Parts: sequence; structure tokens; C-alpha cells
Amino acid sequence: MLSLKIALRYLFSKKTHNAVNIISAISICGVMVATAALVCVLSVFNGFRAEIMSRLAQLDPPIAIVPASGKAISDADSLCRVATAFAEVDRAVPVIEDQALAVFAGFSMPVRVKGVPDDYNRLCGIDSLMLVGAWEMTDSVATYAVPAVGPAIELHLHPENILPVAIYAPRRQGTVNLANPMNAFRSDSLFVAGVFQLQNNAYDDDMIFIPIAHARRMFDYPDQATSVELYLRAGADADALLSRLQDAVGEQFIVKNRLMQQSESYRMVNVEKWMSFLLLAFILIIATFNIISTLSLLIVEKDESITTLRNLGATDRQISRIFVTQSWLVTLVGALAGIILGVALCLGQQHFGWLKLHGDPSSLVIPAYPVALQWGDLVIVFALALGIAAVTGVITAAIIRHRLTSVSV
Repeated sequence: MLSLKIALRYLFSKKTHNAVNIISAISICGVMVATAALVCVLSVFNGFRAEIMSRLAQLDPPIAIVPASGKAISDADSLCRVATAFAEVDRAVPVIEDQALAVFAGFSMPVRVKGVPDDYNRLCGIDSLMLVGAWEMTDSVATYAVPAVGPAIELHLHPENILPVAIYAPRRQGTVNLANPMNAFRSDSLFVAGVFQLQNNAYDDDMIFIPIAHARRMFDYPDQATSVELYLRAGADADALLSRLQDAVGEQFIVKNRLMQQSESYRMVNVEKWMSFLLLAFILIIATFNIISTLSLLIVEKDESITTLRNLGATDRQISRIFVTQSWLVTLVGALAGIILGVALCLGQQHFGWLKLHGDPSSLVIPAYPVALQWGDLVIVFALALGIAAVTGVITAAIIRHRLTSVSV
């Protein structure tokens, strides 16, 4: 307790040499700024991650069941019955997703075709994503496709087109007739009902929705599906249901929540987040060198005080503990101030959007950097500060022991 009181006095009292005061302030500010930067950067990545999740939630189902091996589920209707036996599941929908070639007016591009039921818009939020036109699969006149903005731009697709878009897929069974190579493909022609945009490359680059009946015929899946999408009743917890569903469907299937369905996107954001954390942590470590230099100067300045403490009966261990305690105080004061500053900046960004994203505001979905504070990140940052304080304390202890030896000599 005595060591803490003396260390606090040394920390906040005016030093004999003004340079020591300046270096002390710079040391604390360096730790504070580096810590605040850590909090802000981690929160920004959390914000982007939450933004990605909220957008993908508009089209990704709460739960999807996919085959553990192979490409298709052999009896999709049977699997749907197993899934709907759970009270939390409102509806189970078999879907077919595969690669194809889309051709329109001399333009062509590879696309991902996803066959879905006609009322798919009632299950997800695609109605709110339509740029032009509207969701429609069939009517009394024709059958329709709904492409993403990527294929629409590349192929010049628009609901006002009077010609259909042709989609070609290789036959899954049979042999290729070299005399008539086009016989190796199944094709379909559909008019464009509308164009959607999710603001996410996973869908916007190459996705085209078509009726599932057409997808079954094109890809030769009469009763199969590439996945079964589950839509839950209001208030149902997808994560709580996950393990029970996995036990029910067996090891030949994998049950995925939204996070697992887009694991690559989330993994990329997490890798960037923690790489940024390591870089800023390195900067924080460098900032602690100022603390060590400050304490070295302070130790030299306090030679007379050290002699006085010795005359009063203080042992070298007690004197060493004073300066080690001060090294902890400098680091932790700077870290706590940085965490408070970082939290304040993040809350301000959340409410006022001070930092804007570059670009035309009218074309940006997110005008300002999104932030999301997580207590786990604050704990990690503070734990890092504690680790740095411990290392600083060890180095300070070595310096003061050497100084005490030289003073006694």
C-alpha cells in the first residue's frame, strides 16, 4: 500500500526536470492513442461484419441442410418431412443451385442458377432488394427469371426486354455426340421479371433465380435438391435448433446456420480484423518503450529520494516495488484512458456518423463507417495492456536493481 501511495505521488507530482514531465505525458498519451485505435478498429470490423450478416440474412435462410458428400440430396421431400417435424420449423423448401451459361442478344456469361418455389419472396426479403421490376416466377403468359445486378449489366437484361434469356447447362447423364455437340446441353428460355441487388458479391456477381421446376428439368434433378432451406417460426432460435436437427438428419447431411453458410465471407472479415489488431498491438508495444525511458529518467532523478528511503529503513525490495508499481500505473492509466476514449469515439460514430465512406453518398448503401462495440474486444484490449504492463514491470525491476547497486556502491 505504501509503495502504491509513493508511486502515485511520483506519477502526478511535478518533476525537477521539465523534460521528464513532457516525456511522461507523451508516454501516457502514446499508450492512450494506441489503445483507443485498437478499440475503434476492432469496432469498425465488428460493424462491417454485422452489416454483412444483416444483408445476407435478407436472402440466406436461417438454416440450410446440405449433403456431407456429393452434390445433391437424393430424396429432398423426405428430408423436408424430417425437418418440418420440429415445432420451430415453419417451412422446409428444397432448392437447386448449379452452374450454367446465360446468353442474351449476343452476350454471354457463366452464372449460378438457383431454382426456388414461386412464392420464395414470401420466405425471404428479396422484394425489398428489387432495383427494377418485381419478383415473379410464372403467370398465365410466361415463365420468368430474376437475375442479380451483375448478370443484368453483363447481359443487358431488363424487364422490358421482349426476348427471353437463354440458359444452358451440361447434361448430367449420357454421352456427347460430336456430330451435334449442342445435344450435350439442356437449355431453357425465360423472360426477365426484375433485377435485384443485395450489395454483396456472393449474390450480385452471378446469381439468377428461376422456378424450381425449370431447374429440375435443366439440371436433371427430378426429385433431388442441392440443399433444403428451413424457415423458422417467429421467436425460434436457429442456433439452439442446430444440434437437434443434426442428430435427426444424420451424418450424411450438414446443418448450417447463416454464419456457416457464408463462412468464407465472415472468415475474411475476421482475418482482416485480427491482422489489424496485431499491427496496432505492435504499435502499442513500441509505445511502451517511451514508458521504459521515462521510468529510467525518473529513477535517475530520484537518487536523493532513494537515499532518503534507505535512511528511513526501506529495503531495496521495497524501493524496487515503488518504481515497478509506477510502471504498471503509467501503462494502465494510459490503457484505461484509451479504452474510455475509444468507446466514446465509437458511440459518437454510431450516433452521428462523423467518418464518412468515400464515394457518392447517393450511391452508397452505408454512408458512414459502421461500428459495433463488443465487450469481448474491450477485455482483449485490456488483457493486452496488462501483458504489456507486466513486461514493462519486469524491465523496470531490472533497471532499478542495477541502479540500486550502483547507488550503494
